[in-house]
Amino acid sequence: MSARGHLAMLVPTLVLAARLACAEPPGQLLLPNFDSLTGKSIQSVNITLDSTLLGLAASFLDSSKPDDAATMQVVSGLRGIYVRSYTFNKDFPYPTADVETVRRQLVPPAWQRLVQVHSKEQANVDIYISVDHGRANGLAIISSEPRQFTIVNIVGSIDLKKLHQLEGKFGVPKLQLPDGQ
Repeated sequence: MSARGHLAMLVPTLVLAARLACAEPPGQLLLPNFDSLTGKSIQSVNITLDSTLLGLAASFLDSSKPDDAATMQVVSGLRGIYVRSYTFNKDFPYPTADVETVRRQLVPPAWQRLVQVHSKEQANVDIYISVDHGRANGLAIISSEPRQFTIVNIVGSIDLKKLHQLEGKFGVPKLQLPDGQ
């Protein structure tokens, strides 16, 4: 086989390797750009904490306090926390198709649904976990209501028993299910 033939066979392999290298880590969602919603919303939260920023944020916690020490332990296995949350003063001013684009990423076998709550008032909460070889490596929460939506994506080694330690910290909201559930 000629050098040109070898090169022709090698190029597709290199392209595939490059795509895999650039792919999101397991458990990380590709979030749409919601920047245009900031001006339309009465409140917006946009948090992007990669592993470096998480480490920096955790350094402000006080390890002598039990609650902070527990949070530091949970954060130590994480590779990222991503939060997008918007509140509006009128119904559905946000692109529901973009929220659905995120939901369409949450498919088996990579993602498993833990919780699904849908109400007549169009308040929906979906919680998914990404599991690889028996280990949780991602969590996704999508909460959508007529005047608000929130997407939380936590990436990395997740201990579900200790996950509640992150509620109210690093931009992770306290989970309140619709209808007082």
